[in-house]
Amino acid sequence: MSATDRFEHRRPVRSFVRREGRMTDAQKDALERLWSRYGVEASSGALDIPALFGRTAPLVVEIGFGNGDHLAARAQTRPECDFLGIEVHRPGVGRLLLQAEQLGLSNVRVACTDAVEFLRDALPPGSVDEVVIFFPDPWPKKRHHKRRIVQPEFSAQITRALRSGGHLRLATDWADYARHMLAVLDAEPQLENVAGVGTFVPRPEDRPLTRFEARGIRLGHEVFDLDYRRR
Repeated sequence: MSATDRFEHRRPVRSFVRREGRMTDAQKDALERLWSRYGVEASSGALDIPALFGRTAPLVVEIGFGNGDHLAARAQTRPECDFLGIEVHRPGVGRLLLQAEQLGLSNVRVACTDAVEFLRDALPPGSVDEVVIFFPDPWPKKRHHKRRIVQPEFSAQITRALRSGGHLRLATDWADYARHMLAVLDAEPQLENVAGVGTFVPRPEDRPLTRFEARGIRLGHEVFDLDYRRR
């Protein structure tokens, strides 16, 4: 089985659909050529994180990294940390692999799979220092709200993976989804809202502007940032 055909799983309600669009030849080549270097097999069971990166370092997990620009930028500016990206859309995975190669990043690994299942099955308890979820699909129609990735069960999986004092950071340009995130995460007893219950944090200075955020700003959307600490 080729790297571009891996990782088809079944779950009753997913937070995504595979609307990938066209993959470039470079992205296809990256998936085939670089997967053995950067890729993480989703079905391999609980990960040995130090063995995966060849060292012991703080681990940042970015869920739904899109085209990988934010993850690559942070990995380049924070070489003391390891970065594990999870994304289901293969064009974005291929693009991140190319960036990792071009920038010579040794602190990046990539999983092309469902983040819900990956957190549940692959990340050991207390192994993650930071989880990042920036501009997830808002599923704006009410009948689709059940597809939003931020749900009570998912917040419990994140809490299990985070070390004590670790952070969950989120951003969205959909006001309704922002309120939904606050309601779900403020109700999680093992998470503490850094800004206070029901409150958003200012935009972090170290968060690079992504194309998703830029698009929201062009459309006149307000951007909401959230930061939670594992108790």
